[in-house]
Amino acid sequence: MTNSPEQPNSVIARLLRRIEPQAIAPMASLAVLILFFALATPAGTFLKPATLVQIFKQGSVLAIVSVGLTYVLLCAEIDLAVGMVALWTACLCGWLYERPFAAGHSGAAEVSAGIVALVIAVPLLTSLLLGLASGMLTVWSRLPSFIISLAMMNIADGMSRWLTKSEKLAVPPILKTIGNRGIELTDRFELPYSALLAAAVFLIGHVVLRHTRFGRYVYMTGGNREAARLAGVRTGRIVIACLAISAVTAGLGGLVNAGRLNSVSLDQNADLLLSAVACVVLGGTSLFGGSGGMGRTVIGVLTFSVLKVGLNQVVWINDLARPLLMGLVLLVALVVNGLLSKEKT
Repeated sequence: MTNSPEQPNSVIARLLRRIEPQAIAPMASLAVLILFFALATPAGTFLKPATLVQIFKQGSVLAIVSVGLTYVLLCAEIDLAVGMVALWTACLCGWLYERPFAAGHSGAAEVSAGIVALVIAVPLLTSLLLGLASGMLTVWSRLPSFIISLAMMNIADGMSRWLTKSEKLAVPPILKTIGNRGIELTDRFELPYSALLAAAVFLIGHVVLRHTRFGRYVYMTGGNREAARLAGVRTGRIVIACLAISAVTAGLGGLVNAGRLNSVSLDQNADLLLSAVACVVLGGTSLFGGSGGMGRTVIGVLTFSVLKVGLNQVVWINDLARPLLMGLVLLVALVVNGLLSKEKT
């Protein structure tokens, strides 16, 4: 005896029932923004390939940083140091690159691939150490992670100022290439290398989160820490690992951003923290842990980048009003997501 085939309508209905309102809201927000900017910009300039390239370039740094921050929020912690860790990593890279053993003053001399790898790897290693320090101090002191990461933010900022003496520093050419060049697919569309790097980081983050024991432990730690501890999960180690991942992705994002800007200076990454947090929460990941994922963060990054790029293309909006409008739109989107989340629970 064979089972009768399931009717298509019932399959669709079952799939629709599985879609959570909290997951629909970010995608609906993104669709509404794209439609609005397509109608509001002159001659449909928003829908041109150049706009998509601009969104990819501006969103790549945010995307890389948001991957690490997603881990931190999923385990019900926060990392306020991501912006300054990104700045420190880029500053140390620039400082090392201008040393006599490397490219020298202004970064004018030719250097070997080994030296370039060294001046990129050492700053990333220091970002990892800063993240590990934040995590271990959070677990050991039992203070909220926002207190420890706030102190770490000031430490990273102070080290950057002391190291650079407020001077602009050169960065290796490979970072400039990643930040500004790409694969030319057509005459008018170039897929940025930074977007490919961000996609790779997202893919790794997704696979680790969804298909490894560590990923399950992150959700368990954020969902109910005491229950996770009683189930045998070493929640302290999970928190340390998540803060370390966040610091490394922040450092990588800082290097890509410095490459995009062709140099590193102290005025970079000032708003990176708030933008990255907005992206993760905008996508639907809970600030209280245990709910969310990389797919939602992708939607959040795209929504934020579309809003930022689109507002700059609407000519009838006053320049001074753009930050206000961006804040209002973000506020509405975040409140709607929050209300849908409460409705679900």
